[in-house]
This record gives sequence, C-alpha cells and structure tokens, in this order.
Amino acid sequence: MTAPLTRFGFLTLRHFSMIAFTNAIEPLRMANYLAGETIYRWSVYSLGGQPEEASNGLSVSPTALLDDSPPLDILFVCGGIDVPHAVDERLVQLLRRLARERLNLGALCTGAYALARAGLLDGYRCAIHWENLWGLRETFPGIVFTPDLFVVDRDRCTCTGGIAPLDMILHLITPRIGRTLAAGISEQFIVERIRDSKDRQRIPIAARLGGCNPSIIQAAALMEANIEEPLTLEELAHMTDVSQRQLQRLFHRSLGLTPAQYYVTLRLRRGRELLQQTAMPITSVAVACGFRSPAHFSKSYRAVFGHPPSQERRPPANSGPARGSGRSGRLAAPGSK
Repeated sequence: MTAPLTRFGFLTLRHFSMIAFTNAIEPLRMANYLAGETIYRWSVYSLGGQPEEASNGLSVSPTALLDDSPPLDILFVCGGIDVPHAVDERLVQLLRRLARERLNLGALCTGAYALARAGLLDGYRCAIHWENLWGLRETFPGIVFTPDLFVVDRDRCTCTGGIAPLDMILHLITPRIGRTLAAGISEQFIVERIRDSKDRQRIPIAARLGGCNPSIIQAAALMEANIEEPLTLEELAHMTDVSQRQLQRLFHRSLGLTPAQYYVTLRLRRGRELLQQTAMPITSVAVACGFRSPAHFSKSYRAVFGHPPSQERRPPANSGPARGSGRSGRLAAPGSK
C-alpha cells in the first residue's frame, strides 16, 4: 500500500470481536484529536445494513450503506467467533467485486477467513491469531499464514485479534502523521510502545509456565514443535541434557504432571483446534496429533475434555450472546467454552 490511507471502512460480521474492532478505530479518532484536525474518517457497515451483534452480546449499528458510501481507501472485514457461519455467498461475491474494483482489503481477527473463502488471499502472506494458525493452514494451503501480529502485503492487510489492531493502524498511519504523533497516540492509550509486525503474538513459554526450570521450558518447547511425531521421554531427556528420571521429577514438582501427561494434553489441544476450525476427518486429526489410532485419540480426548471429538462439531446456538471471550474467538462451531 503506497498511497496514504485516510478513509477507512469496517464491515462487521455476526459475532465480530469488539476489542479488535475498537482498537482499530480508536487510533484514528485519537490522531484527529491530537492533530486538531480531521485527518481520518471512518464508516461502519454490515452486510444487511442492520445492527450487528458482537461476540460480547453488544450490537453496533452501521453508519452508512456500503454502496452509497464515499470512496474508501481500505475496507476491513471484522470477524470473531463462528466466522464460517457468518460468511455466506453474498459476502463472498461482495468481497470479490470490491477486489475487482481495486479496493484495498483488510481483516481484523478471524475476518481473514472471509477473504480466504473468497479466494482473495491466495499467494499472500496473512496474519491470524495463533489459535487459528494450524486450522487455516490445513484449510487454505495456498495462503502463507504467519505468526506475525499483522501483515501488510501489497493490497491486503491482515491482523490478529485483541489489541494488535492498534499496532497495525499506527503502522499504517505513521508515514502520514509522523512518529511523534504516533507515539503520542500510544501514550494516550497507556501503551508502553508501538509493537512491530514481527513482535510475538504469544506470551513466551517461560512466562506461560511460570518461570519453571530451564529443562522443563526446553522440553515443553520441543513438545510444541513435535506434535505430529511425538518425541519419546528418552529423546526429550537427551535433548535437554537431563536424565529421564530427573525430567519426570522436574515436571511433577513444577506442574503436577508427568511429561507424558503434559505432552498428550498439548496434542489434544491441537486436535481440538483442528476439529473446531477445519473439516478434517477425525481420523486425519488423530494422525496430525500423533495418535496411533482414532480409537486411542477418542478415548484420550474424552478423558481430558469430557466428551468425544465428534461433539466439537455440533451446530452453533441460534440465540443468546455469542459464546467465548472478546479476544478473538474460534473459527468454527463452538463445542465448548
């Protein structure tokens, strides 16, 4: 994107993420406030022109109709939980038409799923929430999904959920407003610094595990990197330079689990993501998570989550506030949470 972006559009989908949506708009508002002039304008749209309910149960009304709106520089599709059920053929055709009209297209949170479904991200790099990386890589192999906070690739701009849209918008507007004003916006929102696109999404594994022994942290990182073909306890011990017995003691003392229990739970969580976010057969999911048979996978899954893998694919509820957090939400029909 070489031309300055001054007019932004936000297309809200059913059960969109409110935190991602507001973190994209607020930097534009604050830029105008600090500059003392209207540099940026934005409009909110919905596919049917009616208020759209966010994942937290609150509704946002559109401020304009897309076909009657002044020309935009970029349109962001705002996704959230259960996004496949919010993406229909009408939306796909609309996005394809806008792409043919050379409009820059972006996505917040799982809104990238809509662009992917429309075939508008093939050959592009794309940012998506870490929880959705594996599922979307399986579903859309022609897209280069990255763990970056956000990605600007030619005429496509994709971003993870949570507060990452704030960093992305600041990145997009800094060339026009300058670093000093961008830093002022960040300071107004009590944000210590503007993160780069390459900043990590996830909390470092050492922090997630509460500052455990370095051997545990190293072993856990090896487990995360070897899901489909799990390492043996002997291999983990050798690669972390401790004995098998010592590794067992360290895990039990720090986490209350054996290395095997920690590992299988990690693999089952990956399986849960694939079940919720893809149409992969359960047999394929079991193989992708390193289980020797679907029966073993199903038995282990029920033991940890209290229900069989097939239950993760039940249809979503038709009423009531969307289930899940305001963070980013899942891609497919909720089976839990």
